[in-house]
Amino acid sequence: MLRFRDNADDDFKMVILVRNDLKMTKGKIAAQVGHASVNCALSSKKNDSKNFDKWTSTGQAKVVLRVDSEEELFQFKAIADAQKITNSIIMDAGRTQIAPGSVTCLGLGPEKVSLLDKITGDLKML
Repeated sequence: MLRFRDNADDDFKMVILVRNDLKMTKGKIAAQVGHASVNCALSSKKNDSKNFDKWTSTGQAKVVLRVDSEEELFQFKAIADAQKITNSIIMDAGRTQIAPGSVTCLGLGPEKVSLLDKITGDLKML
């Protein structure tokens, strides 16, 4: 059940960063984003249930942004790790469009919107 919020500090979301340099098709991107979302949700439910519960009760917001390289993706992972933000790197199995083991995206959160915006706020939508 969704609840109404009267404080923006109560807003939670998940952010998925997708590598733009791999030139994946829309369908491939959708699958990779799905993997990141599920992994982050399951990890958060197990290890950060407070944020998970707030996120699920407020609509499960997700935002997909782009990065230009694997190096940039891992820079964001390092920031998330340092701030103890739930995150998940996705590596492709290589059955369709890209080489096996290619890092495709990074899921972040669920976490407070204000915190994720400080980290990823300058990135562009996919």
